Amino acid sequence: MHNKMSKLWFASAISCLAILGCSQQASNDNNGVIDELVNFSSQTTLDQNIALYNASTEYNAETRSLKVNFNTSEHAYSSISFVSEAGWDWSDLNDFNIAFDIANEGEHSTQVYLDITDGNGDNYTRSVSIPVGATKTYYAKMAGHDLQTPDGDEDVELNFMSGLRSNPDTWQSDEVNFISLWGKKNLDVSNIKRIAFSVQSALYDKTITFSKVQIRQNPAMDETFLTGIVDQYGQNAKQEFVGKIHNDQELLAARDEELSALKNGYDAETRTKFGGWKNGPRQEATGYFRTEKINGKWSLVDPLGYPYFATGLDIIRLSNTSTMTGYDFDQGLINQRKASDLTPEDSQKLNRVSNEAAKTRYVASDLRKDLFTWLPSYDEPLGKHYGYRRSAHSGPLSHGETFSFYSANLERKYADINPDFMEVWKDVTIRRMQTWGFTSFGNWTDPMFYQNDRVPYFANGWIIGNYKKVSSGNDFWAPLPDVFDPLFEERAIVTVKQVAAEVQNNPWCVGVFIDNEMSFGRPDSVASHYGIVLNTLARDGKDVPTKAEFTRVMKEKYQDIAALNKAWGTDIASWDAFNQGVEGNVESEGQLADFSILLTTYADKYFAIVNKALKEHMPNHLYLGARFPDWGMPIEVVKASAKHVDVISFNVYKEGLIKSKWDFLKEIDMPSIVGEWHIGASDSGLFHPGLIHAADQADRAKMYKDYMHSVIDNDYFVGAHWFQYMDSPITGRAYDGENYNVGFISVTDQPYKPIVQAASEVNEAMYNRRFKAQ
Repeated sequence: MHNKMSKLWFASAISCLAILGCSQQASNDNNGVIDELVNFSSQTTLDQNIALYNASTEYNAETRSLKVNFNTSEHAYSSISFVSEAGWDWSDLNDFNIAFDIANEGEHSTQVYLDITDGNGDNYTRSVSIPVGATKTYYAKMAGHDLQTPDGDEDVELNFMSGLRSNPDTWQSDEVNFISLWGKKNLDVSNIKRIAFSVQSALYDKTITFSKVQIRQNPAMDETFLTGIVDQYGQNAKQEFVGKIHNDQELLAARDEELSALKNGYDAETRTKFGGWKNGPRQEATGYFRTEKINGKWSLVDPLGYPYFATGLDIIRLSNTSTMTGYDFDQGLINQRKASDLTPEDSQKLNRVSNEAAKTRYVASDLRKDLFTWLPSYDEPLGKHYGYRRSAHSGPLSHGETFSFYSANLERKYADINPDFMEVWKDVTIRRMQTWGFTSFGNWTDPMFYQNDRVPYFANGWIIGNYKKVSSGNDFWAPLPDVFDPLFEERAIVTVKQVAAEVQNNPWCVGVFIDNEMSFGRPDSVASHYGIVLNTLARDGKDVPTKAEFTRVMKEKYQDIAALNKAWGTDIASWDAFNQGVEGNVESEGQLADFSILLTTYADKYFAIVNKALKEHMPNHLYLGARFPDWGMPIEVVKASAKHVDVISFNVYKEGLIKSKWDFLKEIDMPSIVGEWHIGASDSGLFHPGLIHAADQADRAKMYKDYMHSVIDNDYFVGAHWFQYMDSPITGRAYDGENYNVGFISVTDQPYKPIVQAASEVNEAMYNRRFKAQ
């Protein structure tokens, strides 16, 4: 088969799709179309270039379309892949996209993940929600426009030059641009090997129908696509949408309407003052929250002894509401971080710079500066909402000035009620939770709420410091602590003491999360699963306490180095040589068995240290673990945590809890909680829906119910917290550029009514649903 300027054929058992290569010299007369990539007029059967996984196809000769049925109610992953051994060569093109005409004839919106992979193994993942209904065109840029990087700077490419997770469209049309998720944006277009559509962790079977796939020249780029995109309220300045605020009068009118409808307390007939189920089977009351298995289902129990299911929202604070403005200051006048700090940079408050530093303000990024149509001066009232970030996880600036439009809007909205507008916001937030039926504040709640005594909460802490580090080889947020370094335990105690001082033994505190989404290992491969072990084994135990412990454990097991060599298939000279550094081999069954032991050793030490500190300083409060991300939960680590935590926590960004994936909890038999999840849409003015996509706000509400029902119906889960209370800033949160529509409220503090209504209905019925047999 030829690749450039030739026909390739994709086929399933019942259909064949003619694939044509293309070059820039090909026809470009039809609205930028260079070539048909897939011709749906044939039905010849050549099955070597199409791959189906837990999916089936139906070819319709009359409509010249291919329907793909994803069997996702029974399988966590389902896909159709178009592959080419020779590879498609589009190197003649330097400014083009792939466009797909897709319809959805099913009953549910379908979030599809588009993965395009080149011959180097690099992959770019994008996604979009296909709503139920007629055909629309969805496109993915392959080269040109905002995929370009300055001088091939790969670091900048990771988040675009703008610092947003997903940019505004670079041209205006009625078509839908695939949302950027992760991977290498600038692929080798001379050798594209695979184009795959997948549906992942969906609760229902999904379907989409292809009728056209084309290679197209990009239209002329709108040179102002990143200019003046944010108005004075932090909203999309160029788009209208439901709930958009145009002036202060609209903001105040919306405020007054909402305040008149807010309650002050839970329903006294069905709920305890803690939000527990007053009509449920009463258990022993201890005065604090605890766990209990009630008729075969794990449950939390409130301080009065009633069953309690934790629902609520994360990020009830201003720390993540600020965005980089493009300005910076003389670093000599910035208070830099200290080893004794207890709060990570992204959890810091606004931290406005000193007046002396403000005088040195300069433009560090014209691109970022030009995103805004308005920013206040430092000496006007709204100038108090400036802040500073001394470091960033990713984006075009490593540090710089920030501004919180959300905080400024709170002053605009509530200052005429009380000059201390944050007190009004605090009360409104508490009343919202009670009115909407949420039983708790989730992780990252501002300690200002810890003594509210009206809504229960989950406290949190981070163990940070200058202790030694180890690596999993893929440390997404940060390297891992060397838990056998004595300084780590010292810092853990300092952290827990700080949390204890904030909580003050308050019975309204359900429990404590310590740390978050640590890179304990990834499921991508055996090597990434045991990344901590492999990377640590290669280091010298003289410098790395965890490596010294690994040496001790192996020496205790084998005694003689010869015995280890026999089991591992190695020729290590001595235990000293082992301690100095060895290379692991994931192809060796003997080594894999010991890798599992060593990973358990590491995890057991981590959770034992934290648990010991919590039991000493916060004995009345539950330890809720480190919130395993679903991409980082090796079974050895989960089982190790179960020996020390009271509740295991997981961050699960899927459409719901797929029963088969969580069957392992039967063996562990521990109460568990979802620490984070969300669903977003693209109809609210933001440029990125988040990790899980809905078709619109109404669909978002429907999907919210489905997810929560999957949690309520699982016997091991005792709650779930949504991430997060408010939307991300439209131009990305300062630390890492997340610009997601994942809030229950917008940047102007306006509730999204469809999802609020859905949550209220779920919260009202959740106890009867969970304990319906009782």
